[in-house]
Amino acid sequence: MKTALIIFGVVLILFTVLPMLKKDAWWVRIFDFPRLQITILLILTFAAYVALLWEPTKAESIFLAVLTLCLVYQCYMMFPYTRLASKQVQQSRRARKESTITLLFANVLQDNRNAQRLREIIDQADPDLILTVETDKWWMDQLKGYEKSHPQVVQEPLDNTYGMLLYSRLELIEPEVRFLVEDHVPSIHTRVKLPSGEVIALRCLHPPPPFPTVEDSATNRDAELLIVGKEVKNLDEPIVVFGDLNDVAWSRTNYLFQDISGLLDPRVGRGFYHTFHAKYPFMRFPLDHYFHSNHFRLIDFRRLGYFGSDHFPVYIKLSLEPDASFEQEELEADPEQHQEAKEKIVKAQTEEGSSK
Repeated sequence: MKTALIIFGVVLILFTVLPMLKKDAWWVRIFDFPRLQITILLILTFAAYVALLWEPTKAESIFLAVLTLCLVYQCYMMFPYTRLASKQVQQSRRARKESTITLLFANVLQDNRNAQRLREIIDQADPDLILTVETDKWWMDQLKGYEKSHPQVVQEPLDNTYGMLLYSRLELIEPEVRFLVEDHVPSIHTRVKLPSGEVIALRCLHPPPPFPTVEDSATNRDAELLIVGKEVKNLDEPIVVFGDLNDVAWSRTNYLFQDISGLLDPRVGRGFYHTFHAKYPFMRFPLDHYFHSNHFRLIDFRRLGYFGSDHFPVYIKLSLEPDASFEQEELEADPEQHQEAKEKIVKAQTEEGSSK
């Protein structure tokens, strides 16, 4: 029993250490995802091993100490997304209706056919903007009715699981579909006019995940996020970036993206808001994200109901408030982070160029 626990503990230590490496290989980056699950298993392994010991040897004491360090590290990485941490985004207390915006995002799972349930969820939430990904022409037909209520439409249906549809009842200014890194992975870039006449920028993303059946590394995913991060940092207007980023909230890449972009995460200090996998409660991660500039305060943020996809939809209501940017600190990257971001972008562009 002790031998089995030692072997299992060593595996958990390895799973903890691997993501610390600055490597993009999928078998390294994949362990960014199950931090919560690894933490639970570390606690169980530690407790079971201690229960078997009355007087641990020096080697066993070292083993337990390493397990403890791994546990502390995993908790440290996830801590910002617990309610014990300070909120990064303030709760709005004086929102003006004409300066608010509501957005709903859903990864539909391309082969999922429960469009009726998704429409019910959308109708109940009644968002100003609806973004769906993994949408092919079948899904575009199923959501066609929203062209009446949300007549500002950007459509890029694809059958490769990277299709993207955007419906808005607010005016879209100069919307465009761009392919930032790979020519089969679109993103939507637009500006949105609020009822107040104020204009905000919007970026809708769905980069590929680091998984052997999709991408053998996280290079392209990271590069797409960081290209957008560097771009929005230079914008003077308020900005919202959202979508299925195929990255967890507590990864090094996520923290790097926030520092490079300066954007805030409304989940910090509020909770994990796991959105994937909708069918397996023990294997859930926060993959679907909203980031925004410090011009906004939060009114509402919630995970919505199950509709047959492997993702839950997510809803947010934001308030654009003149004094918010003075009271909410914008994040800043240091020179080392800027260099890391530059290297990741160059690497992706070089590899993509050489593959054509």
